Amino acid sequence: MVRMGSIAVVLLMAATQLAFAGEDLASWRDGPVKQSIIDFVERVTAEGSADYVPPAERIATFDNDGTLWAEKPFYFQLAFALDRVKALAPKHPEWKEKEPFASLLKGDLKTALSGGEHAVAAIIMASHAGMTSEEFEQIASDWIATAKHPKSGRLYTEMIYQPMLELLNYLRSNGFKTFIVSGGGIEFMRPWTEKVYGIPPEQVVGSSIKTKFELRDGKPVLVRLSEINFIDDKAGKPVGIQMHIGRRPIASFGNSDGDLQMLQWTTSGSGARFGLIVHHTDGEREWAYDKDSHVGKLEEALSEAANKGWTVVDMKKDWDVIFPK
Repeated sequence: MVRMGSIAVVLLMAATQLAFAGEDLASWRDGPVKQSIIDFVERVTAEGSADYVPPAERIATFDNDGTLWAEKPFYFQLAFALDRVKALAPKHPEWKEKEPFASLLKGDLKTALSGGEHAVAAIIMASHAGMTSEEFEQIASDWIATAKHPKSGRLYTEMIYQPMLELLNYLRSNGFKTFIVSGGGIEFMRPWTEKVYGIPPEQVVGSSIKTKFELRDGKPVLVRLSEINFIDDKAGKPVGIQMHIGRRPIASFGNSDGDLQMLQWTTSGSGARFGLIVHHTDGEREWAYDKDSHVGKLEEALSEAANKGWTVVDMKKDWDVIFPK
């Protein structure tokens, strides 16, 4: 016979756990989205549960652009690259007549980027290569410490999503190891992700350019070359996860079709799995966009979310705040 007092204690403990989770996810409005996160975490962390996952296997991967911080009007790393081109221009007088650099230096971003991927690649190679890894780290660190968003006037590191910061902390407090898996440059992100997100450099997976070892004046250095090494986007994300992490995640978080394959890879594994898509629906506090956007296009992944049972965040409805105050 079960005592009523015992039942009361169990119910009180459950209510207390939910209250703590609610405090951890303070910027998430109560509802099915927030509850889906809490339910999943409780299932995989309850010892004796059929869905219990040992801490070593509690891997969660997060896209960066549009998932952890904003990505409009264009990717922030591109803003870094544009500033680098301007800084390097005095050493490259030929750029005045050479696209996409000529248009960039005139402030005509639209024309500069009209060349598509080839133009972007040229800008990235010119601004990210030809230096040691330590030199690049310092340049990226200096830029991120002072550069400001063209619309909000805030530092780029202040254009991060408060609810996602809370989610990162909530997962880590429950034994998860959190990784960034982004199409952005791995060496661009690593200098600042630990300070901003609490994610150390060894837990950042991203796109990269080729690097070689050299001795300069007897000192070993790593030199960044003008050649793409790996693109960590779309189908590249599961590959990057396998190369850098070596475990299939049990939870993945993204916001665009570029994250589709990562979500598919994560949620197709055995046992309890969780996929979440951040849908940008708030045109007042941020930007509203999806299938027609040139940045962070979301169409196929959103359609598949309904079939796969992935959680979809409606930013306007599900988040009390967008950015930290």
